[in-house]
Amino acid sequence: MRLVVTGGVVAALAGLIAGVLGLVFPRTAVPATVPYFGMAYGNTLAGMSDADLRRALDDAVDLGMSTVRMDLGWNDVQPDGPGSFTWEATDRVVDAARRRGLALIMVVAYAPRWAQAPGCPYVTCPPADPTAIGPFAREAAQRYADRVLAWEIWNEPNVAGFWGPQVDPAAYTELLRTASHAIRTVDPDATVVLGGLASVQDTATSVSAPAFLDEVAAAGGLTAVTGIGFHPYTFPLLPRQSAAADGSWAEIDDLRAVLSRHGFPGLPVWLTEYGAPTGGAGRAYGGRGPVPPGTTHVTEEQQARIAADAVDLVRADPGIVAMAWYSDRDLDTGSPSDLDNFGLRRTDGTAKPAYERLREALVAGRTAG
Repeated sequence: MRLVVTGGVVAALAGLIAGVLGLVFPRTAVPATVPYFGMAYGNTLAGMSDADLRRALDDAVDLGMSTVRMDLGWNDVQPDGPGSFTWEATDRVVDAARRRGLALIMVVAYAPRWAQAPGCPYVTCPPADPTAIGPFAREAAQRYADRVLAWEIWNEPNVAGFWGPQVDPAAYTELLRTASHAIRTVDPDATVVLGGLASVQDTATSVSAPAFLDEVAAAGGLTAVTGIGFHPYTFPLLPRQSAAADGSWAEIDDLRAVLSRHGFPGLPVWLTEYGAPTGGAGRAYGGRGPVPPGTTHVTEEQQARIAADAVDLVRADPGIVAMAWYSDRDLDTGSPSDLDNFGLRRTDGTAKPAYERLREALVAGRTAG
């Protein structure tokens, strides 16, 4: 069923029904301990069968996680125009997560075709008018504010693959401020996180995370957020090796330097994606000796070491408040694309060594705490 009504009507009807029936919609409990550990599923959950959704979320619980990072696709909810909303697929996921006590990190992202600039080559393009996201963000907050731990505004806006055809920090800042304001008109205490930045170099199609953050900060964007999202993929190295080699993990301190320079030294970091692929077109690195040329992924044993090491480093850093592992299950085990092979499970559902290693690390940390 597709609803073609405004958010104000939806909110009013929900309040009326609750009052008449005596219903109470409690806010999802915030996980008791920081850092929050969770699973990042991208945009996969809403399209799963009931059985697959159940298995995916049960994995998060079994692993000892407290959060789920999921896309809230503007393009999925409003494909037909600004006056209609299709929430049912998202409702199913949100309800399933709440039944398991899993809090949500919702990624508000991706303009529907009617809002994109003409000729946009990607489904992940931004809106032609950055302020156009406001009504959607407000509607989403009215519907889900009591279930959401944090609202993450966009995904990797510093790469053209997610903000095309050209990265634009100024336009992103305008969108960020608009979405944050819309959400906080509904929930003044909402946690809003700057969209997880990719660890990339400055190129024709990307802006490095520190440089992008610097431009957003200079444009006043930090007043709109309570945290900074970052994706410090370090494979084929362990996180601590990456930090020592001035790699992706070391960029966390580079981001903190930008925050301090702009007067926001205490803003926490949310690692809203982290993981390592076990398949790809090139060579697999197993963790011994120098990384050979042509390496595109890691062995399953190295993935397990990376997972455990990341948990240790996050727990040791009080400025990191969350880490979401990407992902639960391979999209296509053995595919020549590393993007298909990030799962803790293979496509057939069998667990890789990282599944148990990550569970052990998370459980051990809780016991120690």
